[in-house]
Formats: sequence, structure tokens, C-alpha cells
Amino acid sequence: MSTEVRVPTLGESVTEATVATWFKKPGDAVAVDEMLCELETDKVTVEVPSPVAGTLGEIVAAEGETVGADALLAMISEPGSSDAPTPVAPAKAAAKDATTASETVDVMVPALGESVSEATVASWFKKPGDTVAVDEMLCELETDKVSVEVPSPAAGVLAEILAESGSTVAAGGKLAVISGSAEGVKAAAPQAEGSNAGSGARDVEDAPSAKKLMAEKGLSADQVTGTGRDGRIMKEDVQNAAAAPAATPAVPTPAAQQAPRPAVPADDAAREERVKMTRLRQTIARRLKEAQNTAAMLTTYNEADMGGVMELRNAYKDQFEKKHGVKMGFMSFFVKACCHALMEVPEVNAEIDGTDVVYKNYVHMGVAVGTPSGLVVPVLRDAHKMGFAEIEKRIGDFGMRARDGKLTMAEMQGGSFTISNGGVYGSLMSSPILNPPQSGILGMHKIQERPMVVKGQIVARPMMYLALSYDHRIVDGKGAVTFLVRVKEALEDPRRLLMDL
Repeated sequence: MSTEVRVPTLGESVTEATVATWFKKPGDAVAVDEMLCELETDKVTVEVPSPVAGTLGEIVAAEGETVGADALLAMISEPGSSDAPTPVAPAKAAAKDATTASETVDVMVPALGESVSEATVASWFKKPGDTVAVDEMLCELETDKVSVEVPSPAAGVLAEILAESGSTVAAGGKLAVISGSAEGVKAAAPQAEGSNAGSGARDVEDAPSAKKLMAEKGLSADQVTGTGRDGRIMKEDVQNAAAAPAATPAVPTPAAQQAPRPAVPADDAAREERVKMTRLRQTIARRLKEAQNTAAMLTTYNEADMGGVMELRNAYKDQFEKKHGVKMGFMSFFVKACCHALMEVPEVNAEIDGTDVVYKNYVHMGVAVGTPSGLVVPVLRDAHKMGFAEIEKRIGDFGMRARDGKLTMAEMQGGSFTISNGGVYGSLMSSPILNPPQSGILGMHKIQERPMVVKGQIVARPMMYLALSYDHRIVDGKGAVTFLVRVKEALEDPRRLLMDL
């Protein structure tokens, strides 16, 4: 029996990759999740693990070949005959309950999610010499979006830490060693400041496709600024260098490098604290800046009288909670209102792909959630098909797991529109920034009583400012204003949502 090895999901708007390196050759025995090859896209490298244990048979896509999403890479023959090689069993299966005094078990970096090839060791909960139980948490890793806890694969003693806090580790890399006894326990060797675990000083291999393109364009490595891991030159870096004006000096400048901070007085410096940005915060900063640099972003404003929603919520909140087991909040009204408006103004739900506009006949609603580490945006897939109760349950679950760092990468990908609620922090007015490649984001704000003229009388009404930021390249002013008016109408008369008006 043979099993196919195919190209995994490469990420949003990425349709192809280049086979960079095969770690195995035909005839080699492979274990489940053992790395078979490495693919590279314009920006990231993706490692492909073995889906089963067996023997690597035919390699269909050789090194250097370009492959599309879900393309066939190789075949694996599963063990079924006497001459089939016996695959190496995973360390965790070999020592589940306890290790003997002579056994050691490696602690490896777990799968990090689609298109995520590395993580930063955030903190160790144990130190060398500590006794650990099976599945006891050893350390926490931090990727661009989520935190990943690493449990102990066996009971024993933490013998050696190979990747200290702050170091960068690759998917499938080794973190530590567990021994059956305290003998031979070693403290982790101190690392030179700024170095990463498992990487050489500057021995960085550039992407094969980048080297090929540099040869075609007549460029040398010192003329290209590498933005990949450890300064690795990627294909897109070469394309950017080739497209730069000829008069531009070919002096490598680190991407997104800021001017050095001016010197501060010694007494001020003594009272300051310098903390390295988390990977999540770095990613947030990069993506927000990319949104401003890429999209023609514009914001339009309106306001909604929330009295209708508040009255409906007060009338039915007890019955709603009793029947569905979840409280009725405001977010479900906004999600439903946006879904209705997006159906009428589909360009706000679209995205630009090169010279094409991709219109989506669905709504995958991103809901911004604040966490101690920063903002994350889990996605309500097919939100247009959900009822109020399901929306509230899903948002509540997202919020709880976001605070615990338990959201998966898949749950934060593929959104077509986003809602951000700054009102929970007291914001009265703001201009939200787009979440690329989306073309629209709605900002909610604080509900505040303000004097309004109603039928010729000045009365106090619970009002909320609404802000729609949109990509003016595909959404014109009329479409943006129409969208926001439809949201306002649905919120001020929520019966319209029930009648699909």
C-alpha cells in the first residue's frame, strides 16, 4: 500500500512553491512526521513531514522544480512485507511512562501550523536537573500568531536544555534531552548575545531559486538585501533588487530598519527598561505598516442609535441565555448587520490579486480579540450562515482561547472582512487599519448618551460612532457609504435582520 505526499497549504494568495531540498532519498526508511523535504515560497520555507511510516519510494518533484498547491511530491510505501525497512519509532512512543537510567528522550519542536517554519523559545518552566512527568509542560514557544506549550514526552529528569529562552528554533528542531536519572545532567551552554539556537554565525544558505534568479539577472549576493531567516536571500528579494532604479547604490540596507535612537542622558537610561518585542508584536507592527504602504486606505464615518438593539436585547436576553446557554451580546448584531451589508456591497468583501479582483460569495468574518500579548483576529467561517446564538458561542470561545494562547493558525486565516471593537476599552472614535489582503474593516466604539433631535425634540440617545476603513483601489466612496448606511439601518431597526432587509 502506498501513500501520497502532497504540497501542504502554502498560505493566503500563495499558489506555488519551489522544491528546495530533499532530506531523504528513495529507499530510505521514514517515520511519521519525519521531515522529507523543504519547499520555499517567495517569503517563507515550508517543511513537509511524512504522513505515515514506511519507505520513501518515487520522488515525483525533484529539487528545483516548481509545484502548485496540493501537487504530488512523492510516494511512500507502508510496511507490509518482510523486506520492508522498519521505520524508526518516535521517541515519545518509545518511552511513554518512564525512562530507564540509561535511556534518553529528545524533546522536539512540535508542528507549528501551516506556513510557520520557526518559533521563539519564550520561557522554560523547568531547569536542568528537575524531575518531570509525562505531559508536564516544559516550555512555551511563541510564533507569529500563537503560543505553543511543549509537554514532556516521557517521565524522567530534564538533562539538558539545547535552546535557551529567546532563541529561535525551527519546526522539528531539538529543544532538550530527558534522561532516566540525574546522572549526566548538563546546564545549557550560554549563548553569545544575539545568536540563535541551531544556526551558525553567518553560514546562511540562500534560497536555490534566489541564486538561480541572481545568475539570470547578473546580480551578486552583496547587491541583494535578504529578508528571509537569518538574512537568507529569497526569490522576492532578488526581484526587488532587479527592479530598483539603476542609479540606486547597491548598498544592502536591512528591511524596515529604523534610524538609530538618539543618545539619552545617563540618568534617564538608568531608569529605562529595554524589552525585546515578542514575535507577535513584531508581526503586528509589520502587517500594519504593510497595510498602509500597500492599500489606498480611506475611512468613512457614521453613527448609529443603539436604542433598538439595547431594547431587543433587554427584552430577550434571559430567554436567550436559558435556551442557548450563552449571553446575548452586541457583537452578534454587528456580525449579522455586516453580513447583510456585504451581500449588497460585495466589493467591501473582495480582495485584489495582482490585476484581478476576487469577489467572494461567502463571509468569513474576522473578529479582533485583544490579548495580553497583542491583537489577534480569529475568523468566523461562513458567518453569513450563522444564527445569533452560534455567533455568540463562537466569539466567546475565541476570546477565552485567545487569552490562553490556544488559537490555531487555521482559525486565524482566510478572513474576508474584519470587525474591531475598540469600545470595550472606552474608545469613542478611531480609524481602524486594514487587515491585508482584506478590503474592509469596521470599527465599533463606545456607546455614549448624546443629545439628539428626534421628531423635533432634543432627547438623550445611546449613540455609537462607526468607522469603515476600506481599500479605495476597489471600493469607491459610494460603495463605502452605502455599506455603512446599511449597517446603521440594521442596528437602529434590528427587525430588518430577521426579515433580510
